[in-house]
Amino acid sequence: KNTVIQPNSFIGHNVTIGDNCVIHSNVSIYDDAVIGNRVTIHGNCVLGANAFYYKKRKEGYDRLLSSGRVVIKDNVDIGASCTIDRGVTGDTTIGEGSKLDNLIQIGHDTVIGKKCLIASQVGIAGCVIIEDQVTIWGQVGVGSGLTIGRNAIVLGKTGVTKSIGPDKTYFGLPVDEARNKFKEIAAVRKLAKGS
Repeated sequence: KNTVIQPNSFIGHNVTIGDNCVIHSNVSIYDDAVIGNRVTIHGNCVLGANAFYYKKRKEGYDRLLSSGRVVIKDNVDIGASCTIDRGVTGDTTIGEGSKLDNLIQIGHDTVIGKKCLIASQVGIAGCVIIEDQVTIWGQVGVGSGLTIGRNAIVLGKTGVTKSIGPDKTYFGLPVDEARNKFKEIAAVRKLAKGS
């Protein structure tokens, strides 16, 4: 009801789309995806492509089956040219009220909580848990199988190489609390001046 699907979009088999959504042009929604109510998906997004999930064999790489879905909850906005892979054994889920900027990659079986903000050029690997109200700024990379705690803030260009807790701000590679990283940077600058 009251959903608009603009020209040149592709909707696969068994897809469910809720009320009052806008699917902009050139969006591809693969089979079995579930889209909630009041969802906006901007142009050139791909929802439900196969997981980047291979088994190395003597002959080369075998792609393993992606049997899960993509599930987008209510009131989610997805910016242009985002890619969200379908789950392998479960669902890749974007929680209610979360907002994604342009050019974001989300891997298989990742679960993003409610009211998260994710900025441009973030890459999130498979099987990640991002709890509610997390903010991730631009060009952050998140490794596979990690958890980002509720209300955490991850500053731009951070490499999340381990699970991080709630209610703190993080920065750097390897990731650490931002205030510790900034102290390290200041100490290195003092060393350089002293030499």
